[in-house]
Order: sequence, then C-alpha cells, then structure tokens
Amino acid sequence: MQALNRLFCPKSIAVIGGGTWCASVIEQCRAMGFQGEIWPVHPSAEQVAGLRAFRSVTDLPDAPDAAFVGVNRTATLDIVAGLAACGAGGAVCFASGFLEAEAEDDTVRSLNAQLLEAAGDMPFLGPNCYGFINYLDGALLWPDQHGGVRVDHGVAIVTQSSNIALNLTMQQRGVPLAYVVTAGNQAQTGIAEIATALLEDPRVTALGLHIEGFGDLRAFEALAARARDLGKRIVALKVGRSHAAKAATLSHTASLAGGDAGAAAFLTRLGIARLPDLPSFLETLKLLHITGALPSGQIRCMSCSGGEASLVADAALGLDLTFPALSADQATALGAVLGQAVTVANPLDYHTSIWRNEAAMTQCFATMMAPDAAITLLVLDVPRPDRCDPEDWHITLAALKAAKETVPGAHVGVISTLPELMVEDVAQDLIAAGIVPFAGIEVALTACEAASVILRDIPDPVLLPTPQVGADLVPEADAKARLAAFGLRVPLARRALSPGAARAVAADIGFPVVLKGEGIAHKTEAGAVVLNLQEGLSVREAADAMPSSRYLVEEMITGVAAELLIGVVKDPAHGFVLTLAAGGTLTELWQDQASLLLPVADDMIEQALSSLRIAPLLEGYRGAPAADRGAILRAIRSVEAYVLAEAEGLAEIEINPLLCTATDAVAADALLRRKD
Repeated sequence: MQALNRLFCPKSIAVIGGGTWCASVIEQCRAMGFQGEIWPVHPSAEQVAGLRAFRSVTDLPDAPDAAFVGVNRTATLDIVAGLAACGAGGAVCFASGFLEAEAEDDTVRSLNAQLLEAAGDMPFLGPNCYGFINYLDGALLWPDQHGGVRVDHGVAIVTQSSNIALNLTMQQRGVPLAYVVTAGNQAQTGIAEIATALLEDPRVTALGLHIEGFGDLRAFEALAARARDLGKRIVALKVGRSHAAKAATLSHTASLAGGDAGAAAFLTRLGIARLPDLPSFLETLKLLHITGALPSGQIRCMSCSGGEASLVADAALGLDLTFPALSADQATALGAVLGQAVTVANPLDYHTSIWRNEAAMTQCFATMMAPDAAITLLVLDVPRPDRCDPEDWHITLAALKAAKETVPGAHVGVISTLPELMVEDVAQDLIAAGIVPFAGIEVALTACEAASVILRDIPDPVLLPTPQVGADLVPEADAKARLAAFGLRVPLARRALSPGAARAVAADIGFPVVLKGEGIAHKTEAGAVVLNLQEGLSVREAADAMPSSRYLVEEMITGVAAELLIGVVKDPAHGFVLTLAAGGTLTELWQDQASLLLPVADDMIEQALSSLRIAPLLEGYRGAPAADRGAILRAIRSVEAYVLAEAEGLAEIEINPLLCTATDAVAADALLRRKD
C-alpha cells in the first residue's frame, strides 16, 4: 500500500457524488480555509456546492491527492478502481454494506473482496466511515458539521466510530485537535496503520485511539515501537469484551481471563495507557500535549479549601500516584508566607488569608513547585461569568502563571472540581501559558496516572493465537507428565483403577498422601480431592466416596507458605493470556489476578506477582518463611516453555494450586485442554 501522507495532507481533493453529504465536504473545506483544489465529480450535475462538476474521475485535471467517495456500495467499486488507475493518493469510502453486513450473503462478501481488488495499492479508509479532519491544513474529507478549529499543532485521534469522532470534535475542554480520523470497517487500512502515519507528522504531539478490536497485533506492535522512536505517547480507550474462553467453562483461568484481560495485557505490554472513559481520554491527551509524559506519579496539590484538598487526596486512592512530603525548606518558606495558622502539608490548604494578594500567592505556588514533583496542581473553580465577577479568580491564575515562570521546567495544572467550571476560554488561556486545565478532579488524577506510565523495554512479539480447535480434557497424570517434561515440578504420583489399588499405591508412595478422582475439572467442588490421608484405610474410604472410578494418589506437600494459580488461555483476539492469581480456595473468593501475554519478561512476572493481594504471603507474612521466588519463576517459565513449544492445538492450562514453600514450588493440580 502507498504511504498515507498524500491522503491526510492533500493539495487537491475530489468529491464524488451528489446530495447533502458531498456538498457538506466541500462546504467544510471552504469554512476551514483549505487552500488546495476541490473537484466535484457528478455524472449529470453542472455544479456541486457552487463549484463546476466533472463528469467522471477521468475528466479531472490531475490525479487527486484525496477523494471522498460518497456513492452507493456498488458504484463505489468502479469509482475506487478509476481513482487507483489514475494514481490518486487515497480515498474515503463513505458507503455502508460491506464488512459490517458480511453475514448477509455471499454477495456482500464478494463486494468487499472486489473493493480491495479495485483499490489495489491505493489506500482507502472505511468503508462505512465519515473520513477525516486535518485541522492543521484545513483539509476535510468529512460530510458533516464539526466543532473544531485550525491549530498549528495538537493531538491526533483515531476511532472506529464516526459518531464518536463527531462528538469528540465538539469538546469544549481546550484539547487542540490536529487530526480526527475514522477507520470504519478497516477493510484495507487499519487503525494501527492510520495512527502510524499520523505520528510521523511532526505537528502531532500525542495520539489517542478508540479501539473496538485490534485485528493485526503485529501492526500495533510496530506502532508502539515507532511511537517510542519518535518520543510520542499513545493512550487508548478500548471498548468491547473479548470472546476468548466463552466456551471454556471448565476452569478458574477461563473465568479470570475471559473478559478483556487479553486486551488490557496487550496495551500494558505496548506501553499504551488505557483510559476508562472519553473525559479521561481527552484530559490525558491534553496533558500529554502540554507537558509530554510525566516523569513519575509524584504530585503536589494546593487549594484554598481544606474540603477540596481532601477531595483530591481521596480521589487518588487506588491510583498509582503519591503526594510526597514537603521538604524542610519548603515548609519554612510556606510558613513565612501563610502564617502559623496554616498547616503545611501536601495536599496544601493555603487558606484564604492570601486571597487577592498576587505576590503572596505567587510565592506560595512557586514554593510548592518543587523539582521532585512530576506536576503541581491548583484546585480552582472559576465562577460562571454570566452571573458572577471572576476577577479575583483571574488574580489567582495570574499568580500561578508568574510562579511557573520562576520555576523552569515545572509542570503545572489547574483542576476545576466540576467540569463546567473550567470554561473553554480560561482553558485556552492556560494552555497558551503551558498550564494544563483539567475539567474535574477524578479525570485530572486519572490523566496524571496515565501520563506517568513508565515505559519498559519492548518485549518480544506476542505469541499469535493458533486456529481454533475442539479441545479435549487431558487426564491429570498425563497433563503433569507433559508439563514436567518442560521442567515443572510435580508431586510423586501414581494412578489407581480401584479403591483397593489406591490404598496399595498410597502405601508404596508413603504417607501422608493426597487422593484425587480423575476426569473432573473442579475436583474440590465435586468432592474429588482429599488431602492429608495418613493411612491405607482412610485412602480406601475416601476413594469409595468419590464420584470417580479412576484415581490419582500423590505425595502430600507440606510447609506451604502460599498457593498460587498459573493459567494460560488462548485468546483468539490477543494471543495466549498468562494469568497469575491467588490459588486454591482463594481463587474465586478473592478474584486476585494479574494477566500478561506470552512470551513474558522476568520483570513483568515480578511486577505481576507483587501486584497480587497474596504477595505478602509470598514474601513471608508476620515472620512466616518466604516462598522461594526463584522456584515460582521456574514454574511459570516451565508453563511458558510448554506453550511456546506446543501452541498448536492448545486451548488452556491451569496449575491450581501451585504449592509455594520456602524451598520449592510444586504443581499440586494440573488441568490441560488441547487437541492432539
């Protein structure tokens, strides 16, 4: 496929079709001051939107850099073929009825294939999309109104949804939009390819992606690598839930990883911060545009209200943010400005004693902007100007600007407690001063956390999912033998085909033992596992009571510090999801898990283990022996090695529990589903 720069930064635009949609494309280009050529194409009209119309693509004065194809899906095929033949730079296919209707019949599937063939090497967006707005150059292949303005530099947003793109252009938060691009069905050009092209524009400061599904994982990996090379950050709003493991109801792992754990793990792996909603998404892009990535999650905050300071502190709970204590020098300097009645702390309530005193506020604010803070935030709600006089608040903002000028390199933001109290003209004024205007406390702190994500070294490419197959449950003894061949430590065990045989086997292994019924996934719930059997009669009685006729007798592992779950599920959308979780009876009770994609680096495993609520037990809780971390890592690596070697046909692995002792990590139970 050709590069996308001609399409996104055109000098000439062809608008093909009639009606209000095509006329709107022309009108929007005029309104934004597009300086290039605009060539309407219509088979019978003399003019479209006041411009001379050409009868066909072949009649155009030259090959257009970009073309808006606003005709029905059948006519789109011939138009796209004509554009490709004349050397056009790219097209937007507005028509629907292609991929989104693929289930209709073979005709629709054929139309989609024909569209790809017609385009050849010429790139196109869609079909079923609005196109794009280039606010940098005033070039719009966009058939509707929008709420943006021309900018010299700004953030780029790519979304699969045309309506969400339209809504985002209407934001009044002061976010400078450089590009807004809709991907539609991505029949040819995917979100990752679009995003990579936009990042190459030096006027683009950060990138936001609204993603329903990833599609080409390798393309997203390449996008993330290119963003790092360019020193630009990407944030994402990932919606929808993975269909992975919906049919895999046999294990805890399937339940833990059956939502969008794979998507979350993929974004984390790429260093792309994931935002929960559109307001946080926009606020993070605004922050990245003004300050770039934050060096840490250490923030300072100040307000003239103790209530507001408390709101900020509470909103930070659960986020990877901290409020570092003030230094002795800062405390002394603040005390001199604020007086003895003010308690010096972070967050700081500086009281109203210095209200309207621009010099005092400037000194206070500058003192808070210490070099160890990633960003210093001022909570300030500017009154509505239609009913109030905001002059006093403007004095406070002037003091903040003056303080920032005295502290080189300081990152500074203003937070309104309510979104509507950060009015657009104030936001734009702050942006011009290099200060981030945040519309709301929660979104501000979420944005700070997202902007402070530390990028680790890019790991190896993810293991791509293998084709879906009907998988079978492998008997536990066989599953353990297969995994043991890759280094997994398993208990000494033997099979038995009767209660009497189980009793004899137990005597050979040596007491105490564990008795399990084979062929059952959830053994504990089914009464198919009994621990710590001390003599032969107990083994036989336990076997008689089990809902199974086949048994596995194992050595009993003692001295357990903690129990873990190690699971792998094939996610058709994202690869193989490794789940680390609290094991045994705590798996369902705590829902305590971390998910990664294979292959995985050591530091990623360590971070995942440390994030678990069960981590204190692994580290030795209240004087108890710590678990052997090296043995745990070897167990995880053994499971990974099996997956990498035997991915074809593999559906799922679950080790639960992995018994973690001071000297070992032993797979007490193993579930394996695959098609051999």
